Amino acid sequence: MSDTVLTAPAGVNIPEFRQVGKPLPRTDAPGKTFGRTVYAGDIVMPNMLYAKVLRSTAASLTIKKVDASRARALPGVHAVLTAWDLPDRLVQTDIPGQTGQRSLNAAQPILVKDHVRFSGEALALVAAESLAIAEAALLLIDVESEPFPGVYDPFEAMKPEAPVVFGENNVIKTYKIRKGDAAKGFAEADLIVENTFHTQVQEQAFLEPEAGIAWVDENDVINIRVSTQVVEHFRAVADALGVPHNRVQVKSMFVGGGFGGKENITVELYLALLARATRRPVRLVFTREESFVAHGKRHPFTIRHRTGVKRDGTIVAAEADLTSDAGAYATLSPYILLYATIAAMGPYRVADLKFDSRTVATNNQPNDAFRGFGTMQACVAHEQQMDEIAKALKLDPIELRRRNFIRRGEKNSTGQTIESEVWSSRCVEAAWEALGPRASNRGSVRVGRGVACYQQSYGRISWFRDTCEAWVGIELDGTVIVRTAVTDIGAGQSSAVAQIAGEVLGVPLKEIVTYFGDTALNPLAGTSTASRALFMTGNAVKLAATAVRENLLGRAAKHFGLPVESLDIANSTVFVVNDPARTLPLPELAKMCATEGIHRNNLAIYRAPTSTGLDPETGQGRVFADFTYGAHAAEVEVDVETGEITVLKSVGAHDVGQAINRAAVEGQIEGSALMGQGFALSEEMKFREGRTLTTSLSEYLIPTAEDAPEIKAIVFESRSGFGPFGAKGIGEPAYAPVAASIANAVADAIGVRIHDLPITSEKVVRALRRAKTA
Repeated sequence: MSDTVLTAPAGVNIPEFRQVGKPLPRTDAPGKTFGRTVYAGDIVMPNMLYAKVLRSTAASLTIKKVDASRARALPGVHAVLTAWDLPDRLVQTDIPGQTGQRSLNAAQPILVKDHVRFSGEALALVAAESLAIAEAALLLIDVESEPFPGVYDPFEAMKPEAPVVFGENNVIKTYKIRKGDAAKGFAEADLIVENTFHTQVQEQAFLEPEAGIAWVDENDVINIRVSTQVVEHFRAVADALGVPHNRVQVKSMFVGGGFGGKENITVELYLALLARATRRPVRLVFTREESFVAHGKRHPFTIRHRTGVKRDGTIVAAEADLTSDAGAYATLSPYILLYATIAAMGPYRVADLKFDSRTVATNNQPNDAFRGFGTMQACVAHEQQMDEIAKALKLDPIELRRRNFIRRGEKNSTGQTIESEVWSSRCVEAAWEALGPRASNRGSVRVGRGVACYQQSYGRISWFRDTCEAWVGIELDGTVIVRTAVTDIGAGQSSAVAQIAGEVLGVPLKEIVTYFGDTALNPLAGTSTASRALFMTGNAVKLAATAVRENLLGRAAKHFGLPVESLDIANSTVFVVNDPARTLPLPELAKMCATEGIHRNNLAIYRAPTSTGLDPETGQGRVFADFTYGAHAAEVEVDVETGEITVLKSVGAHDVGQAINRAAVEGQIEGSALMGQGFALSEEMKFREGRTLTTSLSEYLIPTAEDAPEIKAIVFESRSGFGPFGAKGIGEPAYAPVAASIANAVADAIGVRIHDLPITSEKVVRALRRAKTA
């Protein structure tokens, strides 16, 4: 179920759109519905070889020798590569902006040569005539090693005597935010509430494992077809191989889910190395078990909150301390920590605060990007803290939030002025109301309700100076082509930009084709990460389409003998607004422009708002372009005898600024509801001394259709965002508050707070026993 609520800010005129905001069938829908869509793992080529990766099963080893002679001698094996066969280079795993800037050192070995730092680290690559031969070759590679002390807890890793995994002391990055005088604020508080919360390691569990194929063409260009969120990795691949950037082409196919797990390099570099070594096409598709150990997961966090409040609920002081486990390499951990630190206060105002955070290296599997990117872990903590404050003050949890919501024009924790609308109040009220009548307790079953609110950025960090390019052109028959290298990771990115171009140019969606995700043929668009694709690519496409529209209408104005302002385009026809009977078919206009040499296409670049960075002593400054605000509400049943939890209702209400495709927005909210439910109640990666124990979907429990509650999406449109037509990002924001709302609902049902996720039946029973004993 879904509702769309269009409410304009005071004094803002609401234009009518012909395509934008409508639930049009996405351009990628038919292929996916009828099984015609080609994914990276579907591609095969003549004379193709099959690749496999040898990985360490131990988390901390000193490598003495890797002997691949027996594997190379196996008939059907065409290449076995170890670190000794590669150039003495590292691969850079952070993601540069389109300007090529990098701001952290996230390099790591392509293959291990001296020291294994986590279980699953790659030791060797094999390419063979068949998958069976490649798997047999892995068993013939002899690795001589010695155990090396490891450390698997971030707090242990910070101790002076801990084994060093990264840098000098395992602390990869720290942040601090200072605003006002926290000590003064706490002195003025009537009540201080302190709690510590823990979040777990979560697996992305995307439907399509990592997959790709590569070959070297006659021009010595390495061609890679891959499932990725970032085609710009062609630069990192080229640098690691020591070849010019223009000798690597990466094309992203439709991606069967990424959620951050395909944000960094996965198979691209391995494929490029083996294709160059063999001069034959090479295919690499991870099994589900390999996928579980191959990519980074969601960072586990320990977050301590200390909040000072007045008796009326006004927050007057806040302290937060955050620690995340980065795993064995930096990857994107510093950025994720920054997001979490900034989000620690949530959508609430406070004049006096003090935040400290750190991300620490261990011998665990490297943790990396995941939908929500630190904000979600912060939301789990600050929204449970808000409920605990409300409980201590005997205030309604929604009323407590309402009294402290930040407003447009106010400054957040880093001193950034909020420029767009903040509709937190109407979102939380709508979500709560949409739960409807409350279910009744029965027998041992208790019913609880919870709500959570958030402040989530969209777009990349502002000092990255992010840019995006797009090309839009109209053919002589009036059809439209959009070219941009944005990757489509399942959210309909390619369809959304077509809908934007169609709105501007007055061309039906069915007459528009988008060419996406190709570094050689399309203008580079940047990453499909950070909820930036619609914001950045949508704006670039709108700019390009607007330039084409201006050229078309300029020529049409000459044809009609009227000013441009009196004309419009709809249904592939130019017409006079006050005399719709006077028309000019778009194909005829396109031919006029072609004959007279008037541009029918445009290459545009969109530049995101920029800043110089944070003050290192205070953490004050602008970090993001803008924020999305919303709320999620949940109703649960908890059996106090068995601990079993059932989610009955799940409602997301979000101000998306402007929906481009309403059905796609609703899908994001509905999918987030179930994904967040898994994080709250069942999903957790388990390890023993760094070794992954959950290596399949048999042990890693994601919600199924049987677990799905009644889900409702409520879409508000303030048209105040920085995206095209006032849109805000929603891919990650919709997910941010879900788990916290369920955690609050469980606490409401049983009267006891469980501070660490996931909230399993066992934890519920233990918490109730402890409460009874106390």
